Amino acid sequence: MHTLPHGGLALSSLDEQLLLPGTKGLPLREPLRQGAISVQGWNVLRGDTSFPVAVLKQASLRHNLAWMRAFCERRGISLAPHGKTTMSPQLFGAQLANGAWGITLATATQVQVAHRFGVRRVLLANQLVARADIAAVLALLHDDPDFACIVLADSHAGVARLAQAVAAYKLARPLPVLVELGLAGKRAGCRTPQEAMDVARAIAAAEGLALAGFEGYEGLLVSDDREHDLRMVDAFLAQLAALVRDADAEGLFDAPEILLSAGGSSYFDLVARGLQGVGGLSRPVRPILRSGCYLTSDHGMYRRHIDELNAREGAAHDGLRPALEVWSAVQSRPELTLAILTMGKRDASYDADLPIPLYTARPGEAMVPTALPPGCAIVKMNDQHAYLRLPEGDPLCASLAVGDLVGCGISHPCTTFDKWPLLLAVDDDYNVRHALNTFF
Repeated sequence: MHTLPHGGLALSSLDEQLLLPGTKGLPLREPLRQGAISVQGWNVLRGDTSFPVAVLKQASLRHNLAWMRAFCERRGISLAPHGKTTMSPQLFGAQLANGAWGITLATATQVQVAHRFGVRRVLLANQLVARADIAAVLALLHDDPDFACIVLADSHAGVARLAQAVAAYKLARPLPVLVELGLAGKRAGCRTPQEAMDVARAIAAAEGLALAGFEGYEGLLVSDDREHDLRMVDAFLAQLAALVRDADAEGLFDAPEILLSAGGSSYFDLVARGLQGVGGLSRPVRPILRSGCYLTSDHGMYRRHIDELNAREGAAHDGLRPALEVWSAVQSRPELTLAILTMGKRDASYDADLPIPLYTARPGEAMVPTALPPGCAIVKMNDQHAYLRLPEGDPLCASLAVGDLVGCGISHPCTTFDKWPLLLAVDDDYNVRHALNTFF
């Protein structure tokens, strides 16, 4: 049974569903009710699951949930974590139970999934332009007046499409729209503050729409020049804050509060600092952080960024912890320094870095994973194979055997979650406690 807090979401149907043989990661030979996973007594290190298998470490999840809640409370900032990271209703519920103001999503279908399980407030951090997608969101708002969905626009054309569609629906209140500020040469968003103000005026003037605030995504400013990145992030956030002040001075807002949002998972401490203190306006400003990858962090790109964030926060020993691992089995030892694993591009992220080998374990022996020696590296992946290079001369070259298990950390959790319809939550001893579903 699911054991994380549910945040009021309707999750019981997930525990009641039947899982069939062929469910990725599970050793099923007959149908099994998902809620019964907790009483199967499975242990990953004993080799009880199918391999590869993706696991989430419960203790790290709970730590990260509490860490981010405390961070946001300390900074006086709201959290609407990006749900596209996991697309897991159980994890949405855990985030909402730990103080999240809402859930950020990227597509109309993701909004429908979140609404199905009871999420009551969504920030759709993407341009809503396709006719069927606009209709799907507006239908939810029409049929469920207590459901809130804030959308984006970055052009007069986008505003016109929203206004035209809203005219066909009798919504209980105007559709709230955020103006997206972008970056030259990057993805969506107005390229200048002047363009952003023009779009804001168009929203305020459109029947059935309401200017809710401004947002942007500073995560596109990540490069190898960290000092330059930090200056650029601060300047970008200052532009967002200035837009809010200018729009308020023109009387463009007509809602109880103004929303001001940014926040990827690399520099969210800078976002919290940059969005603080925008006050003295006609109504309160709600700063909203959208970081999603904080929940699991990782062993690669985000771990590097989080180490820097921890140093800035003075939290070097109590920062976010990696929670997501992919375990596979050694299927071949064709060369002394090479092991081929039962894991590939269909199972783990490879867009930022290749997986990071962490541990090995031999089923049937000590139920404690052994840390892999320095120099071990995944050097290549095919669809279903990973090439684990072993350090020449290390005893592991002789001892690692076919059938041994290898646990890997990943870099960029978003593109591991989308490969798994179901992940297993495990305790510190890798006992399987419950399942977490995804809807990609």
